[in-house]
Amino acid sequence: MQQGTNTFVKIDEYKDILDIIQLIKEKVKETKALLGKINDLKNQEDSELELWKNGLDDVERKLNFIDQTLFEPKF
Repeated sequence: MQQGTNTFVKIDEYKDILDIIQLIKEKVKETKALLGKINDLKNQEDSELELWKNGLDDVERKLNFIDQTLFEPKF
């Protein structure tokens, strides 16, 4: 479209276009909110997994200590 030229649109179509644009804006806003919630859940999940990993590492250290203590030759 060249600059300075007029474009004519029927009023009904213009209103429909405005409604569609508003609907798209609302959907984008909703989607951003959902992505924020998903990100929060992911962060919580990552924290829980880190706690589980730390717990397992602690159990593994204790098992290794018990293993060394029980089976280490004593002089």
